[in-house]
Amino acid sequence: MSHFALLRMAFKALLRNRMRTFLSVLGIVIGVAAVITMVAIGEGSKQSIKEQIGSLGANVVMIFPNNRSVSGVRMDGAVAVQLNVSDVHVLRKKSEYLSAISPVVSARGQVVAAGGNWPSTITGVWPEYLHIRGYEIEDGVMFEGEENMSKVCVIGKTVADNLFPGTDPVGQTIRYKNIPFKVIGLLKSKGTAGFGQDQDDVILAPFSAVQRRILATTNIQSIYSATIDEQSAPLAVEEAKEILSEERKLPPDNESFRIQTQQEILDMVSSTANLLTTVLTAIAGISLLVGGIGIMNIMYVSVTERTREIGLRMAIGARGWDILLQFLFEAVLISLVGGSIGILFGGLVSYMVKFFANWPVSITVSSIVVSFSVCFATGVFFGWYPARKAARLDPIEALRYE
Repeated sequence: MSHFALLRMAFKALLRNRMRTFLSVLGIVIGVAAVITMVAIGEGSKQSIKEQIGSLGANVVMIFPNNRSVSGVRMDGAVAVQLNVSDVHVLRKKSEYLSAISPVVSARGQVVAAGGNWPSTITGVWPEYLHIRGYEIEDGVMFEGEENMSKVCVIGKTVADNLFPGTDPVGQTIRYKNIPFKVIGLLKSKGTAGFGQDQDDVILAPFSAVQRRILATTNIQSIYSATIDEQSAPLAVEEAKEILSEERKLPPDNESFRIQTQQEILDMVSSTANLLTTVLTAIAGISLLVGGIGIMNIMYVSVTERTREIGLRMAIGARGWDILLQFLFEAVLISLVGGSIGILFGGLVSYMVKFFANWPVSITVSSIVVSFSVCFATGVFFGWYPARKAARLDPIEALRYE
């Protein structure tokens, strides 16, 4: 008997028990839709995090003092190696892979203006910091000079909206710890970065002014720099570590400085996101497993109900292989129909999640292909045993079955 004829017989057999077939298909639909939705949420979250971390600045290398001595013994903050401006000058002079560099100091507190007050962070930087972090001036100008002690600043959109609602902030004055800073520029909005960080809640002021007037220190908290290109980040890290160790006359394997790149942060977050996606997909896959078990159960019932039919077909010449294929086709049909509807339903649910919950989602071609392949495999795997049982029935015993 041809495969097309067997497929047609399988289709008619499924239509004879519409409610049973519908419930079996529904189990597969729910399983596939759950898998598609979970993968879409996981992939969307991962892409969103990548974009947000990327918005912190391209090719950024961050250098921090480490509060551990060699051998891992934690040292007192006053004894541990600290960063200072001379380190920045040395890196600028000797580095081949850093195209821009800026020391960074910051303090958090209440900022007061005529229009109100707002808790924010005032950050002391050199003008190159704008290039490193990818900030742009929307209105006004950026302060100049590395030894600038002027009490001026540029602010982000969030600070401007809360301190100067409905008015132009450029030319206005803000106060931090009773120290007045004149607003000379407004930054273009960058939105939210990874981990919920608002990149527009920022006040940038001349490095020397913040370091000496507010913090009253000669140390710096970190050094931000940008590499000449994306591929140079690992080389820049090793080079910076070597330059600082040589300058401080420290062994090459010392742990006095902690150097991070955006790629390291991205890899860490991506690893966590991948693990979360895997867990969500595994949980959703349980629904698909339950749907497969439902198919096996339905096929067992179908074999039992149609025992006499099977015996009659064998008596008039049907081979065991024909019987096996017919029942296998029925299981695969249920799986594929359920899988097709499940993919459409999963896409619909994913976009509903995006629209109503405002969660990032991303439906990938690979997730659709994998889901469809799993549906086919589910039909074969869970339909094989009942189909084999039907094919092995003794025609004489089957005809006697009541």
